[in-house]
Amino acid sequence: METVLALLSLFALALLFGGMGFFALVMAPLVFTRLPMGVAGPFIRQVFPVYYLWVGALSAAAAVALFPLSHPASGIMAACAGMAWWLRQGLMPRINALSDAGETAAFNRLHRLSVIANACQLLA
Repeated sequence: METVLALLSLFALALLFGGMGFFALVMAPLVFTRLPMGVAGPFIRQVFPVYYLWVGALSAAAAVALFPLSHPASGIMAACAGMAWWLRQGLMPRINALSDAGETAAFNRLHRLSVIANACQLLA
């Protein structure tokens, strides 16, 4: 049973890390360098909720699979899942509202916070 759980957690973590890396290193830069800003902004707003669902679901799956194997690793993944939920449901709507209102300084501050949070998830 431990081998199955280890393989499941490894698979979930590989999909998680690969998806996060692809989004950060390929998808986002391409969207903002190849599409006009009038298209890039609305497009990325549609992508982020799906991205955070991906991160949250795979982090949660890894947390469940890791729980019998390593409580600390499971806790780290559970924290990543919780952070994905907070980013999707709490921070992202605030960032979008600030962008819509033209509140550049507040937008930049919260956007930086979301980037730091996402980097922490990636490192975890």
